[in-house]
Amino acid sequence: MPERGLAPILAPMIRLYKPDDIDALKRITAICFDGVSIDRNIEERFGQIGGHDWQFRKLRHIDDDVADERVGGVFVWEEAGAVVGYISTRIDHESKIGGIPNIAVLPDTQGQGIGRKLLEHGLQYMRSQGMEIAKIETLAQNPIGSHLYPSLGFEEVARQVHYCMKI
Repeated sequence: MPERGLAPILAPMIRLYKPDDIDALKRITAICFDGVSIDRNIEERFGQIGGHDWQFRKLRHIDDDVADERVGGVFVWEEAGAVVGYISTRIDHESKIGGIPNIAVLPDTQGQGIGRKLLEHGLQYMRSQGMEIAKIETLAQNPIGSHLYPSLGFEEVARQVHYCMKI
């Protein structure tokens, strides 16, 4: 029992997303996807589009992650009462291919294995849901993902090129 006047120390944990976490997920996404987002690449080439910056478009993906009926589980890493990372998963019971649309960990907590633990948790969740394959995408300009995903057993199966033009 903690001494009177001292707050209990909260151990880091992975837990299921709660609606109150949405602002934290969006803040983490805006920080972590700067420089490794297709939406950011488009903006760098063509400028703002429709009066919105790249973050507007990318943060809408988080809304989809938590609202989509195919979402299997969105999990957060909570440390000292604050969300510092998350992973979103998609479950497709018909195809048996699960997806990881988004994963991010705040820069000041990177390098501690949080991303790896979130991925392992997401993969275990997909296994428990009967998925046979897990799919994740990254950009070549994302050195963390390009190293981390293969280290967990992901294998490259294709490369995709994105083209854009003003119309």
